[in-house]
This record gives sequence, C-alpha cells and structure tokens, in this order.
Amino acid sequence: MAAKNADRRFTKDHEWIVLDGDIATVGITEHAQEQLGDLVHVELPELERVVTEGESCAVVESVKAASDIFAPVAGKVVEVNETIVEDPSIVNSDAEGEGWFFRIEVEDPAVVEQLMDQDAYDEYLETL
Repeated sequence: MAAKNADRRFTKDHEWIVLDGDIATVGITEHAQEQLGDLVHVELPELERVVTEGESCAVVESVKAASDIFAPVAGKVVEVNETIVEDPSIVNSDAEGEGWFFRIEVEDPAVVEQLMDQDAYDEYLETL
C-alpha cells in the first residue's frame, strides 16, 4: 500500500491527485480498486485531450463492473500510463503508486487544494 502522502488529494468518486508544479498525477484510490476487484481492462484518455473538472475521461473494467474515471480538475492530458493498459493488475497491486492513470497540465492548481486531504477522505469512507 502507498505511503500516506500529505500532498495527495481525493475526490468523492475515489480518484486521487498529486500536484507537482502545474502537472498533476491522477489515479484511483485503494478503496476504489478494492471495490472493483481484479481489473481486466483500462482505457486511458488521449494525449493532449482537454478535460473539464468532473468529466469522465478514462474507464476501468473489472470482473465485477465497468467504471468511469473522472478528471478531478480541468486541464490537458500530457501523459498516460501505458503500462497499466498492458497489465491492469498493477492498479490492483499499487493503485496509489505505479498504478497511476494519467498526468494532466492543470488549468488552476488552487483547485487541487479544495479537494479532500487524506484525513477528510478517510472520514468520507466511514460514511459509505
């Protein structure tokens, strides 16, 4: 499991985001991958795609269900993790690390700070 990261933020849709300058790395949380079960397919957004906050931009399929992955912030996709397309199990084994989905050039980095921190996300999980 990934180390708790003070810079990591979370959405109610169970995406995580870490900002480095104006580039953010996005993936799904440990909770999300546990709910999905074994992933069998990952579909990532196209490079250079401009996404809006909350827009569906990737898809994961497991033996249980298919789920959309939403952009936690608005921006342009600048990198995708092709490794998880070839081997979706990486998301199951390291969802908050090597199993990241895409990197996005963030329009407004301040928006990231408005997302839940680790403590707030943990509290949110307790309400589910």
